[in-house]
Amino acid sequence: MKILINNIKLRLEDDITLLQSRVSKKLSISSKDFTNFKIVKESIDARKKNNINLIYSATVEVDSECKLPFDNDIKKLDSTEEEKFTYGTKKLNERPVIVGSGPAGLFAALLLSEYGFKPLLIERGDSVENRIGSVTGYWEKGILDTESNIQFGEGGAGTFSDGKLTTRINDHRCEKVLKEFNKSGISEEILYKAKPHIGTDKLRGVLVNIRKRIIQNGGEIRFRTKLESLNISNGKITSVLLNSKEIIPAEVVVLAIGHSARDTFTNLYSQGIFFEQKPFSVGVRIEHPQKLIDKAQFGIHAGHPKLGEAEYHLFYKTGERTVYSFCMCPGGIVVASASESGMIVTNGMSEFARNRENANSAWVVSVAPVDFASQHPLSGIEFQRNLERLAFKHGGEDNSAPIQTLKDFANGVNSTKIGGVKPSYTGKTKIADINNILPGFITNPMKESIKYFNSKLTGFGINDALLTGVETRTSSPVRITRDDSLQALRVRGLYPSGEGAGYAGGIVSAAVDGMRVAEEIIKTYRPSNF
Repeated sequence: MKILINNIKLRLEDDITLLQSRVSKKLSISSKDFTNFKIVKESIDARKKNNINLIYSATVEVDSECKLPFDNDIKKLDSTEEEKFTYGTKKLNERPVIVGSGPAGLFAALLLSEYGFKPLLIERGDSVENRIGSVTGYWEKGILDTESNIQFGEGGAGTFSDGKLTTRINDHRCEKVLKEFNKSGISEEILYKAKPHIGTDKLRGVLVNIRKRIIQNGGEIRFRTKLESLNISNGKITSVLLNSKEIIPAEVVVLAIGHSARDTFTNLYSQGIFFEQKPFSVGVRIEHPQKLIDKAQFGIHAGHPKLGEAEYHLFYKTGERTVYSFCMCPGGIVVASASESGMIVTNGMSEFARNRENANSAWVVSVAPVDFASQHPLSGIEFQRNLERLAFKHGGEDNSAPIQTLKDFANGVNSTKIGGVKPSYTGKTKIADINNILPGFITNPMKESIKYFNSKLTGFGINDALLTGVETRTSSPVRITRDDSLQALRVRGLYPSGEGAGYAGGIVSAAVDGMRVAEEIIKTYRPSNF
């Protein structure tokens, strides 16, 4: 019999070996009766900052004859097996083509390869090994490779991030995603930590291992291979045009192109693919000393090795706008993230150790289609571009990012110097007034939120907190509408997927959506000898 036990409390000074004895006490049986014991969740209870506890959930297997005190914290679990899918009846004569190797594309390819479909995965950018050179070339020399950069390449935009594996979706596939990351080289901790993360340094090795598994299963991966157009006949996909010259027959195409493939969005729209506008958020990156965040969240226990680096998530509503922190990177850096020339884009990144001096987070405000210049489905893209061009202009038009202290931003003063928080930005920076870049309907809610955020996180509003502009790629500005079969409207065989298509918001949710699409393909088709 398998049992789930919740709310097992340990103090910071307690040894983890006490966990089994606490479970034994809750169950009123000896730990010698456990045939299996596994931690399934660890979280931090820091509501009382000077009395922080670690809260665990665990599963045990015991003899079915045991009489146990079942209650809200002790529950019997049904034995579950990984879901297997029955092939559909349609014969798939051509191997499925997957466009984009971010989480959605990778996990769609992995699942399809496990079921014998031998997918062709194409990626406009480089493999992760070569992509690192393109990215560092931009950071160090300002040389932007518009095909292989922070947005494009193996792993997608998440490759250069904190590698967060948290998600707000409730889907059984989330566990499968975490298990696949664990199988590909990440510590088992990600299976039970409340806020698991991989770190950009370790994520790169995981990507290589997933790539190898897809290839071992009969799949093929091509880098520096760009989707130019789809060939559609009688409402069905027949082939794809790659790199302006190669035509690949295709009946099934998974479109997992990410949120920054603006040229591909334009091409697809011109071919009649149905797009709709979607809300997203824009703002800046804000940096604080990590030690300040640790103290604000953990009090006298700041720096304790069991707690690690503190995180925060702040939320403020004003009228129709929401101001919030997003993609917080403890002990991380702010990274140059443009994918088009003459524009400045920022993002955040942390290594696994999270041991850099500053914490950074996106500090953003929601925008909606009413804020865009027109009702054209792609007008959100131009809204983003305009802000990125302004950031480039006010940064001095030499790929420097505009920076400003929080105090000067709040007072509308053009800074002449920065304070104690030094910029971690991976490229050049220039002091400028963010108020001249972001419109008032963004900056005013940001300023309004400072006092409230400071009441929730002591020190958020310090004068020296540093802003770097602009953060515009929080999520896709479009949605490629699909029906109940997960296929694009009016085009059979085209499966929009992941964050770029408007159906996810992070590594895990994008991976889950890629799996959902792969499952639909498996349940519709049966593989042939491609």
